[in-house]
Amino acid sequence: MILCHTVKELAQAVSQAKAEGNSIGFIPTMGALHEGHLSLVRAAQANQNFTIVSVFVNPLQFGEKDDFNSYPRTLGVDARLLTDAGVDVLFAPNLAEVFPADLDLAEPVPGSIAEKFEGEFRPGHFAGMLKVVSRLFDLVAPDYAYFGEKDAQQLALVKQMVSEQITAGRREPMRVVSCPTIRDEHGLALSSRNSRLSEAEILISRSLQQALLAGASAGKKREQILSAAKAQLSAEARLEYLELVDPQSFEVVEQLPAGGGLLIIAAWVGDVRLIDNLLIGG
Repeated sequence: MILCHTVKELAQAVSQAKAEGNSIGFIPTMGALHEGHLSLVRAAQANQNFTIVSVFVNPLQFGEKDDFNSYPRTLGVDARLLTDAGVDVLFAPNLAEVFPADLDLAEPVPGSIAEKFEGEFRPGHFAGMLKVVSRLFDLVAPDYAYFGEKDAQQLALVKQMVSEQITAGRREPMRVVSCPTIRDEHGLALSSRNSRLSEAEILISRSLQQALLAGASAGKKREQILSAAKAQLSAEARLEYLELVDPQSFEVVEQLPAGGGLLIIAAWVGDVRLIDNLLIGG
């Protein structure tokens, strides 16, 4: 595996890979890697891609309630995991490489999807996320980019941004590939933040998926679905939102659409904020 810390080193690796006729598969991450990230690596490799993973903790997507300084940073462990997984390039830049002071970078406009749910509770998060993803796409020039479905609203926004950029001639054609949420043996969606949960808090956290599953079997009307889901959520989890939405627009729906609805949840367990979702009725 090639370790690149600078844009110049990355450009050399990408140029060589493309000269050899390889397609580029890219997984952007903030590190503290787990099996969910590695599943994205395997998806990229299954498509015979030259596989690049970035590790960069993006300060622009942390709000006032998020602790940028406490976000886990485990680059040495991450590098070993990616080496063992057969990744071709690890891009681990510093802030100046990604956002140089003398470069006027594009500011993607998130639009209406970003104004609700995660956007409401984490102001500025999606604008910061899209800016860094767009910048990384510029640097890597991937043919395929892989994202997990756990961050469903993020995935929808990245797909929207890429489609708009391609249509405007701003970006060469590429495909954003969505990959299933990876869970532990008890159903808890894997997240880098899970490492901050105590054993007792892990037990509470498992109730998020239990709530989603209860909602999924409660009928077709929003009121029934949300009521059943709330009944299964641990009283020790502090609910931020629980809603049934259209999977593309994230507009609230009063009953399951023909193609299915997305049941989304965000809750605090201790001082850790967790999100999850489940496509139901499809």
